[in-house]
Amino acid sequence: MPTATVLALRLTALGLLAVLLQVSAVSQLTVFGTNADVVPLVVAFVGLLAGTVNAAIFGFVAGLFIDTALIGTLGLSSLVYVAIGYGAGRLRELRDPQSALVPLAVGAVASAAAAFGFALMQFLLGAEAPVSFELIRQLVVATLVSTLVALPVYAGVRRGLLPALPDDPRRRRRRAYTTGGLSPLSRP
Repeated sequence: MPTATVLALRLTALGLLAVLLQVSAVSQLTVFGTNADVVPLVVAFVGLLAGTVNAAIFGFVAGLFIDTALIGTLGLSSLVYVAIGYGAGRLRELRDPQSALVPLAVGAVASAAAAFGFALMQFLLGAEAPVSFELIRQLVVATLVSTLVALPVYAGVRRGLLPALPDDPRRRRRRAYTTGGLSPLSRP
């Protein structure tokens, strides 16, 4: 099977698994009055591993899955998740982050962006929700709880997608020089 087909199948299975876990299990666990949000983490990590286009499409489809499962405003989650996936994929393409703490930072930003994006969209749609200190507290606590879950989610997404990802020539070239390969500057 071509690599693109295998990646599409793995992304579809990952999206279904993430939405089912979020709706059935994670949303039932309450920590400090709120619960973790796994789907924006998965979308951001797909962006870190697979790039902008794959992450934007994955975010759109995952958002439709969530909106359909929760019978919410159709397209609201898709809009927020497309922005999160595109942003994380853009980070990968511009900076090529290699640090072990990058998934933690990206998870925190993705969680905060999702919480803030949903609050902003609900406000723009005219939802009757009071804007108060309680809303800000809940957004901060939800971001912290989701950040605590970021590293295990990243490990799972990486394990699921890594066999289907094509080799990145930038990483292969960089690895050759750091592992004792011949440098072009050492030629006689």
